[in-house]
Amino acid sequence: MDKLIVTITGILSIVGIYWFFFGKKEETVMTASDTWTITVDGGYQPNVIKIPKNKPATLTFMRKDANSCLEEVVFPDYKIKEYLPLNKEVVITLSPPHKTSGFHCGMSMFHGKIEVT
Repeated sequence: MDKLIVTITGILSIVGIYWFFFGKKEETVMTASDTWTITVDGGYQPNVIKIPKNKPATLTFMRKDANSCLEEVVFPDYKIKEYLPLNKEVVITLSPPHKTSGFHCGMSMFHGKIEVT
C-alpha cells in the first residue's frame, strides 16, 4: 500500500512540475495604437504588442518588480537596451520600418513580442 501511495504522489508531482514549467502561458495582446504602456511585474503585461508598419511606436515601461533580471529591457532588432528604474516610467520610441520581432529582459528570461499589422 505504501508503494502505491508513493508512486501516485511521484507521478502527480512530475505532472505538476511539467505543467508549471512547460504549460501554455497566458498571452496578453495590446492592439495597434500610437502609444503603449507596458507594466513590468513578474514579466511584461501585455507581452504581445501589435504596431502599425510605417508609424513610430512609443512604448512606456513601468517597472513594479524589484527582480534584478527585469532592470533592463532589450530590443535586439532595434539595437536598444534601456535601464528600467523601479516605479519610474521609461519611454522608448521605435522608428519604422517595423518587422515582427521580440524584446526581453537583460538575462533573456522574460520575453515579449512585437507584431506588425
